[in-house]
Amino acid sequence: MRRTGDPSGSGREPLAAGLGAGGTDPERGGATVLLLAMGVVFVVFGTFGAAIVAAGMASQRAAVAADLGALAGAARALDGDAAACASAADLAGRNDGRLVGCHLDGLDVLVTVEVAFTPLPGLTRVAAASARAGPVRG
Repeated sequence: MRRTGDPSGSGREPLAAGLGAGGTDPERGGATVLLLAMGVVFVVFGTFGAAIVAAGMASQRAAVAADLGALAGAARALDGDAAACASAADLAGRNDGRLVGCHLDGLDVLVTVEVAFTPLPGLTRVAAASARAGPVRG
């Protein structure tokens, strides 16, 4: 049994005019563009998410460097302001921090530490933290 629209007898419908003879499909590549756009959105959100995580980690590193620097300074508080702050600066530097403030208040040491980080290429920021350490009071 032959169809009237299919002269070859294969049972397939004939191609639309212009598609089989070198024409272009108007919807060809639309999914590719959509997939590319979605990929760019994921990369942008991922990059900004990584920047936020980097800022949080730098803040934690600054807090740890300040805490340890204050403890190191408090251990040397009896030796004077210069010795306590030098010890605090040394320990803050070993934790990738920079001591920007140090003050001896009696036997308490108050320190401020900054940690520089790069959340995005070409963008450098600073996270700062302060800590206080001294003897236990009753």
